[in-house]
Order: sequence, then C-alpha cells, then structure tokens
Amino acid sequence: MMRRLLLPALILFAAALLPASAGAAQYAQPVDYPGLQHLTYKFGPIDIAPGQNTIEIHPNDLKPKVPGYITAFRPNLTYLNGKVPGVDVIHLHHGVWLVDGLPTWAAGEEKTNVFLPQGYGYWYDLDQKWLLNYMIHNLTPNPDKVYLTYEIDFLPATEATAQGMKTVRTQWMDAAGVKAYPIFDALRRLGHKGQYTFPDMAKGAERKKIGFAHEWNVPNDGTLVATAGHLHPGGLHTDLYLTRNGQRVRLFRSEAHYFEPAGAVSWDVAMTNTPPDWKVQLHKGDVISVTGTYDVSKASWYESMAIMPVAYSEGDTTGIDPFSGQLDTKGVLNHGHLAENDNHGGGQSGLPDARTLMGVRGGGGRVDIKDFIYAQGDLNMTGRAGRPPVVRQGRRLTFVNQDSDATIYHTITACKQPCSGETGIAYPLADGRVDFDSGELGFGPAVMTAAANRKSWKTPSNLKPGTYTYFCRVHPFMRGSFKVVAR
Repeated sequence: MMRRLLLPALILFAAALLPASAGAAQYAQPVDYPGLQHLTYKFGPIDIAPGQNTIEIHPNDLKPKVPGYITAFRPNLTYLNGKVPGVDVIHLHHGVWLVDGLPTWAAGEEKTNVFLPQGYGYWYDLDQKWLLNYMIHNLTPNPDKVYLTYEIDFLPATEATAQGMKTVRTQWMDAAGVKAYPIFDALRRLGHKGQYTFPDMAKGAERKKIGFAHEWNVPNDGTLVATAGHLHPGGLHTDLYLTRNGQRVRLFRSEAHYFEPAGAVSWDVAMTNTPPDWKVQLHKGDVISVTGTYDVSKASWYESMAIMPVAYSEGDTTGIDPFSGQLDTKGVLNHGHLAENDNHGGGQSGLPDARTLMGVRGGGGRVDIKDFIYAQGDLNMTGRAGRPPVVRQGRRLTFVNQDSDATIYHTITACKQPCSGETGIAYPLADGRVDFDSGELGFGPAVMTAAANRKSWKTPSNLKPGTYTYFCRVHPFMRGSFKVVAR
C-alpha cells in the first residue's frame, strides 16, 4: 500500500521541479551574439481619429546611430502609458518599415517577430532613408493616442562577431502586391471544399487583383534563409514555391495557429516561421511564388491578404538543394497567445432580434449613416429608429455614408441572424445566409486607401423575402437590419 502511494507522490514532486516552460509550445527565438544591443523605439505619439482606418506614410529617423547588422525585429502598438490596446478597440492593421524605398520589415495584427538565423543580418548604415507606412484601425468612435513600437537586436559593425556576418535583404512576396493596400476577397461561393487559395482559384474580377509580386524571377545565385506568412482572420496558411526547369517544389508552408476558441475567425493567431536551419539554394532564373489559403466554410473574408517576405542572401552558396528532400520545412510557432486578444465576443448583449421587430415603410428607400448610426434599423437604437426599413422584392435599399466627410469609412456586411451578440475579435462575422458587402464607403487618396471612393451603396435586387441583418466591418459594434417583402 505504501509503495502504491509513494509512486504518485514522487511523480508529482518531480513534475513540480520541471521549469514552467516544460511541455509548452516551442516558440521562435532570436540569436544572441557578444556585443549585441537591444534597442527600443517608439514612433509617435500618433493621434488616432474616431473610427480611423486610413493608410499613412511618414519619414522615420528612429534607427541606430552607428552602422551594423539588424538580426531581429519585434513590432507592437501601445497606448502612451505602455499598455497594449485590445484588438477589438485599436489594432495595427499593418506597419511596413521601408529602407531606401524598399519594404524590409512588416507587421500585421498577428505581430510576427522577425528572427534571422545564426550568421545573418540586415545591413544598416547611416545613409539609409527610412519610411514608416502604417494603417492603424480604430474600431470605436473615440479618439486616442498611440505609439507604434519596435525592438531591434543590433550588432554594431565594430564588434568582432560582426566581421563574419552575411548580409540579407527582404524580397517582398505578395499575392496581391506590391501595392499600398494589396487585398483580395475570399468568399464562400469562390471556395472548394471550404477553402479558397489566392491567386490559384481567382476568377473574373478577382484575377485583376493578382499582384506582380506574387512571383519573383531570381536575378542571381543566392540563398533564402527565413520567411513567415501574413494573413488576415480566416487565413489558414501561405505557401512559398520554387519552379526550376519546369519542376515545382514547395519550400515552406507558414501555418496559422489559432488560439481563438471559435477557430480560424479572429486575430488571436500566430504564424509559423522557418526553422533556424532552413536554407534554400537558389539559382539565377528560378521563379519563387506565393499563395494564401483561407477557410471559407464559416464566413466570407473581405479585404484579405497573403504576404510572405523572404530574407535573401545574394551570392551565398551554402543553401540546400530544394529538390534534394533534405530541406527542413517543419515550422516554428512565432509566439504564443497575446493578452490583447482576450475579448472574443458573441455573448448576450441586450440587442434585439430583428426578426421580431415590425418593419418601417417609407423613408424613400434610403438609409443614411451618421455619427456611427444607421438612421433606420440600427439595432443599437430603440423605438421607431431601431425598426428595420422595408423594401419590396426586386427593389433596392440605398445606404449613404454621411460620415465620409470626416474620413470615416463604414460597411454594410451581411451577418448571420440575429447578429446581436457582444462585439469582440471573433464576433460578428460576415456569415449571413447570403453574402453582401458594400465595401468601405468613403473617400481616400487613390491606391493609398481602403476606401471604395464612393459614399453610397445599394442592396442586391435579387434578395428573397425575409429579414436581413448586417454590421460594419470597420466598426463591428454597429449593427442593423432591413426587411424584404414580397411584391
């Protein structure tokens, strides 16, 4: 009896001695060097306007003071007090650090860190011109201030360990780029068996969104040493391929690991990046290409991305033959769950079920959007204003964004009834029984905006009788409904 009690006790005691990280997921780690400096920069403060979702680009002088090598890059977004805002409040849609006009480091809301393998670094000198292109998304009607932060691991050129470093540069692989806003739509009706891969499955107007950066013709022999993908919610993986003499091989699949309980539907995700020993031999004339795959079984995903920057060392001949079968392609998770993704949403909110509300006729078939409110049928409103407007089958309801003069964009995007749960990073979704989406109604500079550059939109004319619920993808707390009645 004593022996039976003693064995479990010894097991528990041994477990207590294990380090806290034992058994935890292995995350990517930076390489340490003698003389390595850890530099932290805060760009800002940046004034955030109510409902902001604009793209900006500014000179950036926050960089090292001496020449050397950058071996790691960690991006983030914080309030002025250093706290990271909830992703359902303010989030970093993207930040791109350009060096001498070329995109070099980038981050989306999944906040992927860049870690180069042993012996490689991005060369930095004082003559470089840095720019910062960012899109900070305020999901609320409240103004705020933030910093865009980044931490750099920096090895000064005067350090002995810097003498043998090999220089890399970023080759920007982008399925819909290079553009200031390289997006495509991953819609349920476009997918096959619940998945949609861009650009391979793109048809019709979506093919026009394929960017020239989805392929790269390698100019000289060299070695690829690191990559990781960037996707939006709904994304499953990006894939990097090499084609040589008519033969094609996949070099790496960067997988989206969702911590989100509801699955592939939110920013509560981390990407896998290449392992430290991943080194791909390139020959002049090779063609590198990228694709992105989305889960379209649950919802449609508008304004999606599939980007996979790669670190390329030109002239380096130490890479592995990609056709040898010896390339290590097992990804390493970039980081764990981030606390700013804790509010998932979907619980009871107190909003009504629009199917139980009486419709309102009249109004000229028009719904204005002003001060983050749909003038008729807004589920956040009470009384007559909250009741859904009625439109006859075959006719169309017109929405007009009157907030556009303040550079505030709104959408009308179908969501599954009753679409009345609490707002969070995983709710609501574009999962209505039919798909419709207005695009971001509003105006912005050509090729440098998410805006549709129009302020009005009409509902589809082929909607069947019934109640339809919708939300604003830019400000998901905004919910509305309308009814279609038989002729």
